[in-house]
Amino acid sequence: SDAICNFVICNDSSLRSHPIIFNPDFFVEKLRHEKPEVFTELVVSNITRLIDLPGAELAQLMGEEDPKLPGANSTASGFFRSLISLKRKEKGVVFGSPLTEEGIAQVSQLIEYLHKNLRAEGLFRVPGNSIRQQILKDALNSGTDIDLDSGEFHSNDVATLLKMFLGELPEPLLTHKHFHAHLKIADLTLFDEKGNKTSTPDKERQIEALQLLFLILPAPNRSLLKLLLDLLYQTAKKQDKNKMSAHNLALMFAPHILWPRNVTANDLQENITKLNNGVTFMIKHSQKLFKAPVYIRECARLHYLGSRACTSKDDLDLLTSSGSKELQPLKSQKRSRLDSCHQEETQQRTEEALKELFQHVHNMPDSAKKKKLIRQFNKHATALTPVSDVPTSPAPRRTRSRSFSGLIKRKVLGTPVILERKSRDTTPEPVRVSKENIQLLQKCGSPAHISQVKLKSLEGQKEGSCRHMRARLLSKDSSSL
Repeated sequence: SDAICNFVICNDSSLRSHPIIFNPDFFVEKLRHEKPEVFTELVVSNITRLIDLPGAELAQLMGEEDPKLPGANSTASGFFRSLISLKRKEKGVVFGSPLTEEGIAQVSQLIEYLHKNLRAEGLFRVPGNSIRQQILKDALNSGTDIDLDSGEFHSNDVATLLKMFLGELPEPLLTHKHFHAHLKIADLTLFDEKGNKTSTPDKERQIEALQLLFLILPAPNRSLLKLLLDLLYQTAKKQDKNKMSAHNLALMFAPHILWPRNVTANDLQENITKLNNGVTFMIKHSQKLFKAPVYIRECARLHYLGSRACTSKDDLDLLTSSGSKELQPLKSQKRSRLDSCHQEETQQRTEEALKELFQHVHNMPDSAKKKKLIRQFNKHATALTPVSDVPTSPAPRRTRSRSFSGLIKRKVLGTPVILERKSRDTTPEPVRVSKENIQLLQKCGSPAHISQVKLKSLEGQKEGSCRHMRARLLSKDSSSL
């Protein structure tokens, strides 16, 4: 019974009006911290779906092999690489040391200050004062409080110091393991209708691939990268004031956040354009890159809440498509079972209640009220009352007396009455229209005339039947006499 989250009841009325913060990547972060191996396998399987990584490069991305970087076996620029490495030997608490939460907290002061001073022309390009930069660097390394708003430091001093901090890190902000993956992301282009590769970048796939790569970055690297790209994004938005576009900023920061350490421009050769364009793309789309893809969120959620954990976007599509088809018949079957069970329970309760009521009426002393209630039960026996063990005698049916004199009276005097009763009780038969009637209707034309013709025909039929009946009665009387 692993608890996913804890609910705390707050009795402080002043805090109830505050908005509730919902993190859509909650299960993603939970899976990253609790099961890092499962999380890495999930993300890397989707990265290989987007970009082609050979076995060696995939092993480097997973950390199973040391990354093979450009210029590692070259001796042409050995002097420059050794000079760069000597400059990074001197380590401080913040500058030159691996990323830590303490170091990020110190550097975040520089980022917050620059957010307030984005209008300075040539920001990150114009160098600051070296003396003020050294004072500020020593203060950050010692952990002393700094008042950047006092006016002692210029925005160019702070911007240059931020680039210096990134340049002195033991490895680039995006790490050496991810170098080859970023080169492959730059090659993601669209395909035409015939399936041929074009030169147009596939922005959607590039964003998706970067989202996945950023998910498997170390936590300190990911936190600082988010702060930095957001700062550069806001700086590029004010390029009409500071004259620094996203591409200009990428030229300043690509060597610090993406280039491998101890390499020169000659080592990278044709890859420099790819790397610079890649950083430009990151700055322009920075607001989308730190959100986990929807299918990663769903897979992480199903890992904790569902019975099955999917491993890729394709698995998730199959899961949702099959689940939606199977869910409808299951719901209908469940609903029909519930309805039938509910009807059976209701009918059973009704029958039991009627049995008790009938037994109670039967045990009552004999009276007119009891007889009335029993008659009501007998009247609705088929619809309401259950089969009772108490025998009930049916009411005797009265037989009508048929005397000879009464028969004569009914036949002689009661013919019109009988005809009227028959005409009331029986439904009229449909009138059959013959050819003669159709000709008659065509001749008459008016409904009033038609009604008169009908009345005459009925009177003639009535008189004929009366004459026939009188003749029969007279013949019977004469024979009896």
